[in-house]
Amino acid sequence: MGKKPNFGFEKRQKDLKKQQKREDKAEKKRLKREAGPEQGEEAQADGSSEPLPDDDAETP
Repeated sequence: MGKKPNFGFEKRQKDLKKQQKREDKAEKKRLKREAGPEQGEEAQADGSSEPLPDDDAETP
């Protein structure tokens, strides 16, 4: 008679692999979210995060 397969071990390994994949995906998502605003600030010419004043806005 052959060895009985250890389904509990296989299930644990599968669950650990799924959990690791979820954590990697969450980490990527978090890094992307943190990097998002920084990339938007780089698009401005002077690098400041303040909006440029309009010359025509309030002329006395």
